[in-house]
Amino acid sequence: MAKRKLTQAEMPVADHAFYGLVWAGTVLTERVDRALSKAHDLPVSWFEVMLWLASSPDPVPASVLGNSTMLSRSQVSRVVDALQGRGLVTRTPSPRDARSVEVALTPEGHRLFEEADATRRACLAPVFTDLLDTEDLEALSKVWHKLKANKEEMADKDR
Repeated sequence: MAKRKLTQAEMPVADHAFYGLVWAGTVLTERVDRALSKAHDLPVSWFEVMLWLASSPDPVPASVLGNSTMLSRSQVSRVVDALQGRGLVTRTPSPRDARSVEVALTPEGHRLFEEADATRRACLAPVFTDLLDTEDLEALSKVWHKLKANKEEMADKDR
């Protein structure tokens, strides 16, 4: 007897939610990566680091970037090297910790970030933000906060 594939309607809701999350994250990230790379020669991983830097009024310790982004610390280091090579960030010794460096966007980095962020928003609008209403976006935000809070709580327990 041939086995048939499970349909989405038959999939347990938790599985459907999880794989939907994975699918959406993959598809949207690939879309943004293509748009940013084409328009600004800026991979999405570089944009992610720039987003964290643009969100902070002060230079950001490199270790914080490693803990805040979806990149490993070694990936953050490579991204910062590349951004610095393009004149988009500065890296300075930390005044608080001689073993650490702090990273900040240069004026050119701020300019490119603003352009790239507009590209990101335009790229996502027809497939994400224009499709979802405020309640949908707030519900997603609430889910991400729960998941992130749990991750941080679990990390605290592991220490």
